[in-house]
Amino acid sequence: MTVFDYICHRRPERSFFYKGHQFPVCARCTGFYISGISTIVLLKLFPVPYSLTTLIIGIILLIPCAIDGFTQLFEFRESNNILRFITGLLGGVGLILVYELMIEFFVFNFL
Repeated sequence: MTVFDYICHRRPERSFFYKGHQFPVCARCTGFYISGISTIVLLKLFPVPYSLTTLIIGIILLIPCAIDGFTQLFEFRESNNILRFITGLLGGVGLILVYELMIEFFVFNFL
């Protein structure tokens, strides 16, 4: 068991492979981690004013990932790795925007 088993299901049919080796996380988590880390770096370089609009944009960016994940979970359809990766990219940006807004709100209003 590796540390990656705790952060992703790592199903081979839902993961990318490179030169015969499976990525340590699935396609959707790959998108989440790439865009999440990139968004954190970009937000530090180019600060964004946090507002209700930022929260709404973050939530909107999470919706495609939720739709893709839940329609697949309830077996309405089967997604593919490219779609999982793209919705993961969008979801990673949305998640970081929402987290940053929550941190900003709680730190400046309650501490």
